[in-house]
Amino acid sequence: MKKHLLFFFALLQVAILPAQPLLETGGKEMPDEWVDNVTHHRVMRLVRRPGINLSFYFHNNPFVGNEMVFYGSNERQKESYTGELKNKAQEIYNLNVKDKQLYVVNLENLKVRRLTQESGKIQGEIVHAKSGKVYYQCQDSVFSLAVKTGKKELIFVFPADFKASITTINADASLLGGAYATEEEKEISKRYPEKSQYFNRIYEARLPRTLFTIDIKTRQLQKIFTDSAWLNHVQFSPTDPNLLMFCHEGPWHKVDRIWTINVKTKATPKLIHKRSMDMEIAGHEWFSKNGNYIWYDLQLPRGQTFFVSGTDLKTGKEIKYQLQRNEWSVHYTSAVDDKTFAGDGGDPGSVAKAPDGQYIYLFKPQGDHFEAERLVNMKHHNYKLEPNVHYSPDGKWIIFRANFEGFEGIYAVEIEKARN
Repeated sequence: MKKHLLFFFALLQVAILPAQPLLETGGKEMPDEWVDNVTHHRVMRLVRRPGINLSFYFHNNPFVGNEMVFYGSNERQKESYTGELKNKAQEIYNLNVKDKQLYVVNLENLKVRRLTQESGKIQGEIVHAKSGKVYYQCQDSVFSLAVKTGKKELIFVFPADFKASITTINADASLLGGAYATEEEKEISKRYPEKSQYFNRIYEARLPRTLFTIDIKTRQLQKIFTDSAWLNHVQFSPTDPNLLMFCHEGPWHKVDRIWTINVKTKATPKLIHKRSMDMEIAGHEWFSKNGNYIWYDLQLPRGQTFFVSGTDLKTGKEIKYQLQRNEWSVHYTSAVDDKTFAGDGGDPGSVAKAPDGQYIYLFKPQGDHFEAERLVNMKHHNYKLEPNVHYSPDGKWIIFRANFEGFEGIYAVEIEKARN
C-alpha cells in the first residue's frame, strides 16, 4: 500500500537533476519530459512504446495498484487526422488499426507489459482495482485477465439472439453490466458510420434497448430494464454493488439524460437531474470516487452558461460550480475527495465555441464557481481525439491522451508547478 501511495512520480522527482527544457507543447516531436512554456507545469510522455497508445475513457478506472491499463497498437498513423478520417472522432472502440491489444504500464519505472494476445478485435475498458483483473470482450466472448499473473478466464459467451457488449463492473466484482441494442439499431450504425449521420437517426428511431447484467460467478445473464429509448453510458457505482447509472442518449437538449436503477430490486429508474428550461443540457456524467455524488456537465442553456453540477444521491440536493466559456471541457473528472476537479478543454468547434479553451485544466471550487488553472497548452492537439483526463492514484498528476506530436500518445502533467 505504501509503495503505491508514493507512486512513481515521487521517484522521478528525486531522479531529476538537470532542469527540464521549457518548450511549447506539441507541433513537433517532444522529449520524454518538458515544462510547458505557457503554463509552466511539467509534462511527460507516460507511455514510451512506439505505435498508438490510448488511455481509457474519462469515467473508466484504469488503475490496479501502481499500474495503469491502456490500449496500444504497433501501428502509428500520422495520417489519422486527414482525408476521410478528418471529421471522425478517434476513440478506442472505433480505432481502425490491426493488433489492438491491452497493455499495462508500471507507474514507478514506466515499464510496459502486453496483457492480451488476441487475434480478433477486442473491446472494453473495464478494470476492477481490488480484484486486480481487467475484463474485455472478443467478438461474442467475455474474458477476465489477472493483471499481475496474466491468468485468463472465459466468463461468458453471448447467445445468438442477444449479441451485446459489456461496459462496466460493479463494486464487489460480482456483476458485469451493459446495454443491448437491436439488430435494427446496429444496421443504422453500419449504414451511417459517422456520428453526424447516425446520432439523430438512432434517437428518432425509438428502438428498444435493454440493460443487462452478467453474474461473474454463475455465468448467468439477467435482463434488468427495457425502454424504447437509447440507453447508453452505463456505469456501476464504485461503492454500491447494486446501483447502475445510465443515460437516455440523444440530442442533450431533448432528453432528461441521467438515470439510476437498482439492479437487485429492478425498481422504476430514478431521474437524477430534471431539465428546467428550453435548450438546457446535462451530460457526460460520472460517479464521485466515494459514490456519494453523480457529477455532470450542465449548461443553462446550451452554449451560454456553463457549470459542473453534482447531485447528492442520498438527499437529491444539487450543487453547481460555474465556469467561464474558455474553461468548458469536453469531459471533467473529480479527485478522490472532490476538492479539486480536472477538465480537458475544447476547441472552437466544440459546443462552447471557446476562442481560447484548448488546455488541460485544474479546477478548485470557490463558493459557487471554479477557480481555473491551465496545466497544458493543447493548441497543437486535434480534439477529434478527446483527451479524457484521469487523476493519478496519488492525486499529484493528471493523465490524458493527446496527438500534439502527430500520433496518439499518453501523457501526464504535474499539478504542482515546475520549480525551474
